[in-house]
Amino acid sequence: KEERIVVLETENAALHLKLAEYRGLAGRSTNEVLQLYAAHGQQMKLQRSSVITQLHGAIKKRLKQDLKSLHSFAVELSKDFQRQSKTCLYQILAAVQGIQLQNEAMQMFQIKAFDLEQSLQEVTERYEKEKQKRKALHNNLIELRGNIRVHCRIRPLLPFDNAAGHSVSQDRQRNFSEKAAYAADDETVLVKCSRPGHASVNKSFQFERVYNDLESQDAVFADVAPLLTSLLDGYNVCIMAYGQTGSGKTYTMLGPQFEENLAFSIEEESELGIIPRATQEVFRLISEKPPGSYWVEVSVVEVYNNEIFDLLAKDSYGKVFGMKRDVVTTREGKSDVPLLTHVTVENASEFLHLVNKGLQLRVTHPTLVHAHSSRSHLVVTLTITTVVFGDNFGTLWEDEQTSQRPNKEASCTFPHRMRDNISTSSSRASSPVQLEAAEKMKQVKTRLQLVDLAGSECVGMSGVTGAALRETSFINRSLSALADVLGAIAEQRAHVPYRNSKLTHLLQDSVGGDAKLLVMLCISPGQKYLTESMQSLGFGTRARQVQRGQAKKKNFPVPSKGK
Repeated sequence: KEERIVVLETENAALHLKLAEYRGLAGRSTNEVLQLYAAHGQQMKLQRSSVITQLHGAIKKRLKQDLKSLHSFAVELSKDFQRQSKTCLYQILAAVQGIQLQNEAMQMFQIKAFDLEQSLQEVTERYEKEKQKRKALHNNLIELRGNIRVHCRIRPLLPFDNAAGHSVSQDRQRNFSEKAAYAADDETVLVKCSRPGHASVNKSFQFERVYNDLESQDAVFADVAPLLTSLLDGYNVCIMAYGQTGSGKTYTMLGPQFEENLAFSIEEESELGIIPRATQEVFRLISEKPPGSYWVEVSVVEVYNNEIFDLLAKDSYGKVFGMKRDVVTTREGKSDVPLLTHVTVENASEFLHLVNKGLQLRVTHPTLVHAHSSRSHLVVTLTITTVVFGDNFGTLWEDEQTSQRPNKEASCTFPHRMRDNISTSSSRASSPVQLEAAEKMKQVKTRLQLVDLAGSECVGMSGVTGAALRETSFINRSLSALADVLGAIAEQRAHVPYRNSKLTHLLQDSVGGDAKLLVMLCISPGQKYLTESMQSLGFGTRARQVQRGQAKKKNFPVPSKGK
């Protein structure tokens, strides 16, 4: 053990020696590492200083180059400025000379202006004449193309335009009372389309004539009256009012109505609508013709729930009641209503009396939009029969022009009186000349159809239920069928769906035939009815695009000088 202890102590001493040696080596390595770190730091400092020196040299070199370029540019700029100064000086001298020349020219212009001022009034008058000619040529172009004339009337805001019957906020009620449709001029309708959270958009629609909310019934009829002259010249004429419920169609066509029986007043002439005014104008024009050469028959029908009712039919006791009729197509392709009642009238008063009787049978129903909403389409037809006596017609007309004076109320002769006179003259004819004159007699019939369409309406807004809801369905379907017919004619399709509705079948000759057709659009200006107004304006725009060919004239045997 002692020997083992000695050996271990010897090894321990050797290990201590090695440990001391390794500690010395570690101390030297640490010093070497510190020296290396110090050398590396010095090397990095030297590198940084070298890079900075290089950058400084490069910047200094670049600055020298830039200064040199700037100096050369300044020299060029100075030279250019001198050149431009000389050029501007020359231009100023030239401008002074030009001003002198302009002063001389100004004196000449003043002389010319004086001459132009003298001729300004003449030019203005010529412009007005050319404007009238342009309007006449436009009307002629419409006739040659067979386009449908479309007029638009914007009614004023009325008390029931407020959101009555609907639970809406006060802000929305104020929006409903705002105007959305305006008459920009006498040919343009401007519609302000606005939705919550969106910017308002203005849309414009062009028509032959646009009436604002201040224009009277006189102004409306003034543009309708020329068509009535065409009626006596041998053309069929149709005037149709289209629009939503409560837009003023019945007021435009008939005038103000009494609430108790829905008849219209004929006492206030300034408020009369197109139908009574047109009748008075027709009888006035007839009064200027030879007596006995014309007679007038009237029929009044309504299209209710896609069925046609004769409003002048009488029962066995002579009481007027609406009798159901049917519409058929003749061999000539014309629409006809068999057994329809035609009553001969001699003056406008008799006609208005008959129309008032028919209106009392017309179906109406109150809605949230209109208290006396018409639930049927009303069609009033004046059939004018012209008797032409061959070669003697022109002479008869000339004699009558010199002696005939218009009466206060125009009238014409009953057809049975005319036929009695003709038969008497034929029986008494003893000379070949009289027999030849009787043989040359010819009858030509022209028709004036005055249509007050039922108003299209939104069920949610009108609040109708039950039978009234069914009526609304038939009304909207018939108006949709009318739009389909116009679309088919505009696209020149081989098949036009006239028979999809009794209304279009009844109006087949007027819409797609040879009649001169005027559509009177009636729209409401309020924001509440914006959707319905846009639909009506779209219908009128499509109707303007229809080209049916030139209206055909019923030919007379001999042209009359009275025309």
